[in-house]
Amino acid sequence: MRYIRPLSIEDAVGLLAGSSGTSAILAGGSDLLVRMKGGFVEPDLIVDIKAIAGLSEIRETPDGFSIGATVPCAVLGESSVLKKAWPGVVEAAKLIGSKQVQGRCTIVGNLCNASPAADSVPALVAAGAKAVVAGPSGKRTIAVEAVPIAPGKTSLAKGEIIEAILLDSQAPRSGDAYLRFIPRTEMDIAVVSAGVNLTLDEHGVITAARVALGAAAPTVLLVEEAAEALIGRKLDEAALERLAKVCAGACRPIDDKRGTIEFRRKVAGVLARRAATTAYARAGGK
Repeated sequence: MRYIRPLSIEDAVGLLAGSSGTSAILAGGSDLLVRMKGGFVEPDLIVDIKAIAGLSEIRETPDGFSIGATVPCAVLGESSVLKKAWPGVVEAAKLIGSKQVQGRCTIVGNLCNASPAADSVPALVAAGAKAVVAGPSGKRTIAVEAVPIAPGKTSLAKGEIIEAILLDSQAPRSGDAYLRFIPRTEMDIAVVSAGVNLTLDEHGVITAARVALGAAAPTVLLVEEAAEALIGRKLDEAALERLAKVCAGACRPIDDKRGTIEFRRKVAGVLARRAATTAYARAGGK
């Protein structure tokens, strides 16, 4: 096994692209090291990207925010500006693991681990976040929801690295929220989760919406019909009932020891209602 700590994104891309065996990227390591210890993976090459300049920074840009690939979730929770703009995204990131894990884990790692139950991903999808991908052919920017394609698998090609997550500035009278259901009070993975992002006009009518569900299908679901159920109206009981029904119907979950298909569908609707109510209040709705 080789361990290399490059100082530039170009060197990291070159190492990964030129590797003939199994390679892995080390950012926080909270997923990779656990999988290695459990014997699920044994990389021939580990590329540690923590020393690459700029990847450990949260930058406020003219368009919003750029969150580097190695920024720990604990640091996201300490950013007052980011919390004010995107409280739902920060809430989701702060649910990943224990306090100790928070000092290491990253939202990019959470995304690239490609778990259907990842906490940060539904919140990022609801926020309309994008991923900046560096690779042998240069850089490209894609929607976050385009990264996971199946449990444990991503759309990234050989040699490609996500170097940052981009969040737009929140539009006026906008709010987001994320909620999950877990059997225990802490340190568990979501049985179902929901992220909602809403924008209102001056009368409290919803003009834009994004609704995402986690642990409800092989990858996170962006439920466009749920957004359509909200746009053009205030968040009254009829809108909430329609939202819950659409979200329950959109689910494609599995039966396992943590929850049945019927249970997950029911809870998806309940969480979507609650997350929408919180997002609406944060946007200034009454």
